[in-house]
Parts: sequence; structure tokens; C-alpha cells
Amino acid sequence: MSIGDISTEQASRSWLGCGMTQTTSRTKVPARTGRAVRVDRGDLIRVTDLAGQQVGDLFAYVATPDGITSEHLSASHTRAAVSRLFPAIGESFVTDRRRPVLTMVEDTSPGQHDLLIAACDDARYAGLGAPDHPSCARNLRDALGVDVAVVPQPVNIFMRVPIGPDNTLGWLPAATRPGDSITFRAELDCVVVVSACPQDLTVINGQTPTDLAIDVLR
Repeated sequence: MSIGDISTEQASRSWLGCGMTQTTSRTKVPARTGRAVRVDRGDLIRVTDLAGQQVGDLFAYVATPDGITSEHLSASHTRAAVSRLFPAIGESFVTDRRRPVLTMVEDTSPGQHDLLIAACDDARYAGLGAPDHPSCARNLRDALGVDVAVVPQPVNIFMRVPIGPDNTLGWLPAATRPGDSITFRAELDCVVVVSACPQDLTVINGQTPTDLAIDVLR
């Protein structure tokens, strides 16, 4: 499992209305790459857009002391569980076994995210005329160090894909500003992977892909 640049600090702050001392571990996710972090039940996972207008593909696999299991965050099961296209604050993303795995607890971004679009992959870029382009599917496998047979549909944080009145999908640049973030609480021990989406053939990442950061707060 690939873990990026990590720094740890102690800080006393008010977090979601509760004053507490926390240990923060930061993992930088360089543009066009992915990183994985192991989290325990109850940990907070915050993903921050460092430069603005960067989409992140987030995946989560339930973990045991021996490693990840096949149980994973499922976009389709989550939509059925919350009866929304994307969960609201306080609602949970669930696994393919319908168990809550991550709960969204804070969102300082404009609140535009996607739970419909598949992760970009080799076939997507081949269709766009760019074979061998980096992809979120490849980033997932690299971050886990496992050649997963099927790439789950990700949680596309900060991604703007509006649905038109005729049911068409729009592709717009992310509206996030530098420092905008979204925070989840782990409901199960899991491994969370974030890919700083490498898509540079459409406008979703603004002018060019940039870095993200993952903070784990305990």
C-alpha cells in the first residue's frame, strides 16, 4: 500500500462542535496519482483541495488486521440507502453488503459532488485518443498494491456533473477554492484511497490537475 508524504501534529481545536485534542496525519496526493490510508472506526478523514478545482475519486474497502476485504463502498447501494443522488451531511455511504462505512460530517466546499460517474480508466482514455494516460482506476490499483479485478464506482468529490432537464449530463469545472474540504467519519475499519483525478482532456479539473491532501484525525 502506497502512503505519501506524512506529517503528524498535535492540535487543540474545535471540530464539528466538539473541543478535543487530535492527532492529524497528512498524506499528500500529488496530481494524477493516488494514495491509500488505513483508518480505524471513529477516525475522521478529511480530503482537502489544495489549489482549487481538483476532483478526487474516493474508494473505501473494509479492512481486517490481515488487509483489505472484498467488501467496499458501493455507490449504487448508497443511492438506494439515502434516496438521493449524493448523501447529505450526517448520512452514510454504505458497502455492497449495505453496512455504513463512511458518514459525511462536514463539507466546506460548494457542495457539488458526484455519485454517478465511473472511474476513468485505460478504455476511457483510449476512446479520447490518449492511450497509456494515467487514470483513477490505475491509481487505485497502484495505491492498494493489489490488482483488483473490478474497480468500484468511486465517490467523485468536488466533481460537477449536473443533470439537465432532458436527463443529459453536464461536465463542468470543479467549483472548489483552495482549502475547501470534505470530511467523513469511518464507521468501520477500512482503507480509504483517494485519486487526484488525472483527467486533463475535459474541463472537470479546471486548467490542469493539481494536488489533494488526506488528513486523518483521531
